[in-house]
Amino acid sequence: MTAVSTSARPVRIGTRKSNLAMVQTEWVQACLQEHFPNRTFAIEAMSTQGDKILDVALSKIGDKGLFTKELELGLLDRQVDLAVHSLKDLPTHLPEGLTLGCITERVEPADALVFHPKFADRQLAALPEGTVVGTSSLRRLAQLRHHYPHLVFKDIRGNLNTRLAKLDAGEYDALVLAAAGLQRLGMPDRIHQLLPSEISLHAVGQGALGIECREGDTEILELLKALEDEHTRDRCLAERALLRELEGGCQVPIGVNSSIEDETLTLVGMVASLDGQQLIRDTLSGSVADADTIGRTLAQKLREQGAQAILDAIVAEARS
Repeated sequence: MTAVSTSARPVRIGTRKSNLAMVQTEWVQACLQEHFPNRTFAIEAMSTQGDKILDVALSKIGDKGLFTKELELGLLDRQVDLAVHSLKDLPTHLPEGLTLGCITERVEPADALVFHPKFADRQLAALPEGTVVGTSSLRRLAQLRHHYPHLVFKDIRGNLNTRLAKLDAGEYDALVLAAAGLQRLGMPDRIHQLLPSEISLHAVGQGALGIECREGDTEILELLKALEDEHTRDRCLAERALLRELEGGCQVPIGVNSSIEDETLTLVGMVASLDGQQLIRDTLSGSVADADTIGRTLAQKLREQGAQAILDAIVAEARS
């Protein structure tokens, strides 16, 4: 059993105010409370820039801390002691003085299709020409354009319930969402189809939670050890190393898939052009102890195969 600290200091957990963020943070709070029953864990909810700007595509806003900056300021100002993030939202370069304290066990990382009832008997490959698919992710958009150029893709913003309401009202024929979010909010029945990795590689860190805290805060880091999942950590460290090496974010379609068998970690990486016409993909395996090196090496392999030209073109277009 995990040792219980005798400190009476309340531990303050920072989170976004969205429904999904609160559910995820309440889960973290409950896990910590179970491991440390003599401690007090309080939740402090904040609004981030990404929560406030809902009428602009994510790729147009900029991705540096879109859903994390306010929480990180709270950590640096000592308003909170740790911050719970969907790991896919956490930038690979953290502010000075902060660290990724732990990564929790991953739930289903795949992308999921949610259909309007009129397509209840269809699968993605059978959708007719002109079907309107909603997504706010350039990664999903590029991969689906590559495989299904006959479909129509339309940007969508808002929390999960807002997006589903727009789908049900007929504004979209289908949505592509993270299966993890639907599962955590108790809506697994809305998942019509999980997209296989052959069609859509998921976002870096998707399905896992990343808990950020202050560097050198040994008390909090010790508490967070109780929530760390080693397999998820190693897989996500490789994924984040690839993303960091490619310097990608919301404006760059980068996808991954990772797995561990025995002590071997396998990482699949992908970079695509915004129109889906170009798609570079490769795989690399190695020891789990070399997770960071696997990610960086695979990123370099992708660059050499043409990913660098794609990345340069996307950056040039964003600046124009």
